[in-house]
Amino acid sequence: MNSRTLLHKRSLRDAFGRAAEHYDDVAVLQREVGERIMERLQLVRVSPQTILDVGAGTGVFSQALSRRYKKARVVALDIAPRMLTQARKRKGWFSRQGFVCGDADSLPIAPASIDLIFSNFTLQWCGELDQAFAEFRRVLKPGGLLMFSTLGPDTLKELRQSWQAVDGRPHVHDFIDMHDVGDALLRAGLSDPVMDVENFTLAYTDAMQLMRELKIIGAHNAAIDRPQGLTGKGSLKKMLSAYEDLRRDGVLPATYEVVYGHAWGPLVADNEIRVSFP
Repeated sequence: MNSRTLLHKRSLRDAFGRAAEHYDDVAVLQREVGERIMERLQLVRVSPQTILDVGAGTGVFSQALSRRYKKARVVALDIAPRMLTQARKRKGWFSRQGFVCGDADSLPIAPASIDLIFSNFTLQWCGELDQAFAEFRRVLKPGGLLMFSTLGPDTLKELRQSWQAVDGRPHVHDFIDMHDVGDALLRAGLSDPVMDVENFTLAYTDAMQLMRELKIIGAHNAAIDRPQGLTGKGSLKKMLSAYEDLRRDGVLPATYEVVYGHAWGPLVADNEIRVSFP
């Protein structure tokens, strides 16, 4: 892992660590989308013995998975130790719950050991999507299931447009198109991928409210070439003015393009050899 990637990871870990204590106060969309993934799981016949929640955050859905699959061991994995500290504070954990501090790009999990991977709003922060999916395939048992959500390129398009009125630098994280996510699943050797997308528009009284929530939730601009240092008051004022032009019915919109996907681990493990006889 090169030094630029390490800096990116440290930045993410620190940002989500700072967000941990108040994350649940503003994670409305994260909770809604996670619930929708849980609903999708009802349509799939699986009886997992071991579940990995990648990017578990404060453990909301690790706990929900434990309650749904009462015989399964659920492992909550997150890059930020302070997120896992908050997760451990939840009441009603089962003894089969595990907590692991780790990175989706390099999972500290044994190969072919997981029946179900659940990942809600984590992949958009990974350094390399191909690497994350390769890791997911590595740890999935043959025929294991991956269910996930991530963010598409229309996410925060209003904020991006408003910053473009100031300068051409990346103030908003770049998100990956649904079709590119599907292609990455296939490159990783995951089977029968299914993708779809849903747009949510949240309403804010002003752009500063949006930016405060993004900061609280830890969802800062993680681009390597993002502007460094403090934003000048003049630039910020110009951005806020541009955002005001988008006000409708007394509120400012903020779009989130949510990409859902699921895929299966190949039925034959990587270290198995198929032999056919005439």
